[in-house]
Amino acid sequence: HRESLALGQQYSSLGSQPILCGSIPGLVPKQLRFCRNYIEIMPSVAEGVKLGIQECQHQFRGRRWNCTTIKDNLAIFGPVLDKAVHMKVSFKQRMSTRESAFVHAVASAGVAFAVTRSCAEGTSTMCGCDSHHKGPPGEGWKWGGCSEDAEFGVLVSREFADARENRPDARSAMNRHNNEAGRTTILDHMHLRCKCHGLSGSCEVKTCWWAQPDFRMLGDYLKDKYDSASEMVVEKHRESRGWVETLRAKYAFFKHPTERDLVYYEGSPNFCEPNPETGSFGTRDRSCNVSSHGIEGCDLLCCGRGHNTRTEKRKEKCHCIFHWCCYVSCQECVRVYDVHTCK
Repeated sequence: HRESLALGQQYSSLGSQPILCGSIPGLVPKQLRFCRNYIEIMPSVAEGVKLGIQECQHQFRGRRWNCTTIKDNLAIFGPVLDKAVHMKVSFKQRMSTRESAFVHAVASAGVAFAVTRSCAEGTSTMCGCDSHHKGPPGEGWKWGGCSEDAEFGVLVSREFADARENRPDARSAMNRHNNEAGRTTILDHMHLRCKCHGLSGSCEVKTCWWAQPDFRMLGDYLKDKYDSASEMVVEKHRESRGWVETLRAKYAFFKHPTERDLVYYEGSPNFCEPNPETGSFGTRDRSCNVSSHGIEGCDLLCCGRGHNTRTEKRKEKCHCIFHWCCYVSCQECVRVYDVHTCK
């Protein structure tokens, strides 16, 4: 088991491109060293943050806080360069709510996931397929393909994401915990993926390899963890290095959170109105579902302010016909929709 990445000189030649790393503002020194030593996998790190934020936006698409990303706000792991675009989330790092817990978990998982996938695809010379967890083959199948080395992806995420969380305060403790919970989700859901071989598609023999789950499944799982996140309280301890803050479960009669659970210690705002202190944009002009009584419905999403309705014309393909062989032809229809937005 590899405990950490060796930030040595074996890839120092890759660090001869300081312009990329030096142009990313806000990196802490350890992240800057990581970037210069492992510049080859930095595009995957950036892609992982982007993947995590996109999943966050999907999971919260119908809620008052919908994980909107904007520029000029504090980033999750510090700014990460991705084709000259800094992926930053509109959630200030000083917040310690369950929303912040989810963002850290899903973005940490995203980094581990993207790096692991990149290694398996052979886009980096410093990593590749996993050869540590094969074991004996099963009946009717044999090992083959490229098993994904999720442990390496997790180590990369841990080294880069957790580099910012080195303070002895409760927020760093919370962020480290939730970062690790997100990464552990990948390791817990690694599974065998197989391909059949044989004449006419028969499955006389299968080759199998370790694979990550779809990231959407990881997002669904972490969303469940968000819904059941554990509220904590902050405790201060005097140690040789000074005062250190730790977290303790607020309610002793609930099950104590495990390393796989998300934790938080501040209540969430209602996100109804814009508030720069909480990163809330409010819900004005958000589309809502007039027929739903859930959180995405106009009553709840609009926070009781009511909603506006307008008609919108959209061009869509219609009257599609399949022609033998083998193409589909369609006409173009204009359809009118009612669009409801919050006041």
